[in-house]
Amino acid sequence: MTIRGHVYAGAMTGVAFRKGHGTGNDFVVLPDPTDSLVLTPDLARAVCDRRFGIGGDGVIRVAPAAEGWFMDYWNSDGSIGLMCGNGARLFARHLVDGGLVAAGEFDIVTRGGIRRVSAPADGDISVSMGPVTAGSVPDVTVRLGDTEHPATAAFVPNPHAVVFLDSLTGLGDITGAVAGPTEVYPDAANIEFVEVVGPDRVAMRVLERGSGETLSCGTGACAVAWAHARVNGAAGDDVTVEVPGGEVRVTLGDDVVLSGPAEFVAEGLIDAEWWAAHS
Repeated sequence: MTIRGHVYAGAMTGVAFRKGHGTGNDFVVLPDPTDSLVLTPDLARAVCDRRFGIGGDGVIRVAPAAEGWFMDYWNSDGSIGLMCGNGARLFARHLVDGGLVAAGEFDIVTRGGIRRVSAPADGDISVSMGPVTAGSVPDVTVRLGDTEHPATAAFVPNPHAVVFLDSLTGLGDITGAVAGPTEVYPDAANIEFVEVVGPDRVAMRVLERGSGETLSCGTGACAVAWAHARVNGAAGDDVTVEVPGGEVRVTLGDDVVLSGPAEFVAEGLIDAEWWAAHS
C-alpha cells in the first residue's frame, strides 16, 4: 500500500472513525455495528485531544440498540453526556449516509431518552429535543470574575444557566464562569451568555461542562430560545440562535425541535496500537 509516496508492507488496521461538526461543534464518530468498542474516560480524552489525538468537543459511538441505534456520547474531558443536539444531528446524518436507516423520520436512542429525528438525504436535520423544564429552583446565578449575574435555569435534559446581557461585545474570557447554587447544579452546568438581537433572534456564547467554550451547543440553543420566550417574550414559536459557528433554529412547543446543518469532513482509521495503548 502506498500513502503519500511511502510504501507499507500491509494494509493499515485500526478503529474506523468519521470527523464532523454541527455549526462548529465537532465530534469524532465511531461506527460500532457489533457493539464491541469499549470507551473509557481516558480513551475519550485521548481521542478528543487536538494535538495528540484526532480532536473534537466529544466522541459519539454509534451502537445498535433494541429501539434502533444508540448515541453513546462522551465529552472531551471523558465525562458521559445525557444528550447533545449538534451531535444528534451528526449521528443522524451518519445513519442516513451509511444506509443504516432510510432518509426521513426515525428515532434515535440517547441517555436523555428516545428522540425523533427528521433527516433528509441532504440538507438540514431536525431533532425533537423533548421538553425544556425549569427545575425545582428557577432562580439561579452565574459568577464570572467578580460579577454575579442573575440567570434562568433550563434543563434539556442537560442543565443550563442562561444569562441575558445587553451586548456580548467585550465579554472576554468566559472559561471561569460558574453556575449556582449547587443544589440546582450538583454536577455543574452549561452556561450561556445571550444578547437579544430581535424578537425572534438571539446570539449566544456557551461554556459547556466537560468541553469548555465551544462554537455551538444544541441543547444550549434550545435552553436559550426557551428562556428568551420565558423572560423576554419571543415573538413566535421559531427562534433563530446565532452561535460563533453559524446559526440554528429552535421551534418552541411541548417538545422543542432543533434544526440545523450537520457535515462530515473526514474519515479514516485510528491506529490499532494507539487505540490499545490509550484503552
